[in-house]
Amino acid sequence: MKTKKETSAGGIVFKRQNGKIFWLICQHSYHKGWVFPKGLIGDKKENEEAKEAALREVEEEGGVKARIIDDNPVKVSYMYQWQGSPHGGKNGEKILVKKTVYYFLMEYLSGDPKDHDWEISDAKFVLEDEVKKTLTYKADKEAFEKILKIFKNHFPQ
Repeated sequence: MKTKKETSAGGIVFKRQNGKIFWLICQHSYHKGWVFPKGLIGDKKENEEAKEAALREVEEEGGVKARIIDDNPVKVSYMYQWQGSPHGGKNGEKILVKKTVYYFLMEYLSGDPKDHDWEISDAKFVLEDEVKKTLTYKADKEAFEKILKIFKNHFPQ
């Protein structure tokens, strides 16, 4: 089986509303999993930096503008199998994708999650407990736990 490495960046975005903290989650159109907005670094612009890609993906997939709160991203890695051409496979050839994702803690600035792109079927802000119950993948759950620690360092209760 052919293997391919991919590097993505994204944002774990929080929003303050009525004295509560809400977090942005998105449902992917293709695999239907609940995730944080993320995408390939450099797929639209050569020499794109991780921060730039993360902000772009939050706007495309999450429908919102945000600002990065902490310059040190949370890194997660995982593997998955892909069948078909988007990753270079021909005629249903299976490819093992080794993925690394850099998630930045971000604060919501403006926009509406309903303005997401075609890759996402739904995007919304939810409370922490719902994020933990709704996320589909282990890597995203791990990233969220790490981001919560960073969040609490920046905004102690």
